[in-house]
Amino acid sequence: MSGYCDIAPGHPLHGPYHDREYGVPQREEAVLFERLLLEINQAGLSWETILRKREGFRRAYDGFDVDAVAGYGEAERARLLADAGIIRNRLKVDAAIHNAGVIRAMRDSHGGFADWLDAHARDGDAPRDKAAWVKLFKRTFRFTGGEITGEFLMSLGYLPGAHRADCPAMRRIAREHPRLPSVVALTG
Repeated sequence: MSGYCDIAPGHPLHGPYHDREYGVPQREEAVLFERLLLEINQAGLSWETILRKREGFRRAYDGFDVDAVAGYGEAERARLLADAGIIRNRLKVDAAIHNAGVIRAMRDSHGGFADWLDAHARDGDAPRDKAAWVKLFKRTFRFTGGEITGEFLMSLGYLPGAHRADCPAMRRIAREHPRLPSVVALTG
């Protein structure tokens, strides 16, 4: 997404996301869940639309609290499908609720979502490639095809491609996270 490094700086929505979040690793469960939920909802839409609705998503999905969302029933599903502040798509809403339950279960199986990601980051001696990640995500989550999975993982530094090597944001990320798979891929 090297083009993002050209268009995002200075943009009121894309700029802060590009500079402070995109390609930066995260550990907090709610932040990881937010990123996955936003990537799923972006399918078929522009990222700018999602960034504009971000606060609506935060409000609608209880601050991206995994336990709260995993416990949603029919009343909450109906509320979400009627909420003009988010993307009202039944498949995406159902995926968010299902995926919250999957993430909650990762606490027992791996210690949490970040630990699950870390446990799968390598395929033998090499970093897991996009195709292997996509296969794993399709087996684990709902509504996570190639683009969604790839963008989610690039946004967290598990896959390269979020920034050009000469992007100031990438240089900062490389200084702060030198062992990140996306940094290693760029710097060799």
